[in-house]
Amino acid sequence: MSTADLFPFFEERFSEVDSYIDFLEKIEEATQSGIPRIAVSEYRITAKQQRILYSSVYLQLYNLVEATMARCVSELTEATSNAGKWHPHQLNDNLLQEWVRSTARTHADMPAPNRLKHALEMSAHIVQQLPIKPFVIDVGGGGNWDDEVIYKMAERLGCPLSLQGSTQANVKRKRRDGLGPLQLVKNRRNGLAHGSVSFVDCADGVVVRELRETSQCVEAYLREVIACFKKYIDAYDFLRPDSRPSGDTA
Repeated sequence: MSTADLFPFFEERFSEVDSYIDFLEKIEEATQSGIPRIAVSEYRITAKQQRILYSSVYLQLYNLVEATMARCVSELTEATSNAGKWHPHQLNDNLLQEWVRSTARTHADMPAPNRLKHALEMSAHIVQQLPIKPFVIDVGGGGNWDDEVIYKMAERLGCPLSLQGSTQANVKRKRRDGLGPLQLVKNRRNGLAHGSVSFVDCADGVVVRELRETSQCVEAYLREVIACFKKYIDAYDFLRPDSRPSGDTA
């Protein structure tokens, strides 16, 4: 996988959400002429069923956010171990810290002998000047992703998020429940996932236009986040300046 795959991956995932909202839009249009129904069977779609369908958009959008961030972080760690080119001392401070955290298991709860074992393995890796092997960055538990968490994660990885002013304003603009779009998606997804809100109540008063606007805002934000990660990786900014390939030290 290369960073060239990040946008095609996103396009494919987002198209699923967009297609679903198109479907909901047709149902909502049909309600203007009465209760929408399936022509062959004459089965009528109730208002309750519509709200259940609408609520599913929050699940799909959250899945898009989480999948996108997982892919960006995974692409970054793959770049550090690409073809055995790079060594720990060549990583910038942010990524070196993540490599140590993963290799030495510094944040894992384990018996002292196991902790010593991982520390010795890391020491041997450094002493023998071995190249970096694939490692996993701990991004925390599921259900937490919103724009604030994404910003903190990017900052932790040393990847600056340079967003357009309009994108930043839209993601911070308060909408339903006094929340920005990504926070709203996270909260409603968690409410559905944990059973604290029903699918019917989740979409109470929601119309397709609102779902479309939320989706478009999430889309625009994630596109710019992906672009920032892609630039960070392609410019080898995860390495120290004196370790970057010629022509990428600027």
